[in-house]
Amino acid sequence: MVAGQAAVKKYVVTLNAAERERLAALIRIGKHSARKLLRACILLKADASDFGEAWTDIQIAAGLHTSVVTVARVRQQLVEEGVEGVLTPKRSPNSARPRIFDGASEAKLIALACSTPPEGFARRTLEMLEAKVVELNIVARASDNTIGRTLKKTFSGSTCTNNG
Repeated sequence: MVAGQAAVKKYVVTLNAAERERLAALIRIGKHSARKLLRACILLKADASDFGEAWTDIQIAAGLHTSVVTVARVRQQLVEEGVEGVLTPKRSPNSARPRIFDGASEAKLIALACSTPPEGFARRTLEMLEAKVVELNIVARASDNTIGRTLKKTFSGSTCTNNG
């Protein structure tokens, strides 16, 4: 970053007294996630109001042992979403993706995994199970990863009696 660019901020943090007190109290209590505490510290250090410290992104990053990009993102998020937006963790819509295997299809997968493997194999591989659950229309599609996670959750250390 060029020295002249450091002085020009696209996203300037200016906190009012209530916001500053809320962030200071949050840090003082300290019973929050490290992410939330770090973001509160970044906002207090970046505050360019009369009562703020108005540190540069580089000073904040060095002082709080984080990256300049993180500091810049927090500044931007404050301007776009407000203090609550910065402190509230965002959840990816993909994290709430519907489960592929419901109870009935999971039971069929377990039965298939515990069944006798094809000739020439000691046990069924995850790839074999992946192909078979689709072939038998148990589910429309599933990855070997999903099948492995489902079986791991189900068996939790034990194995099928037919499968070795």
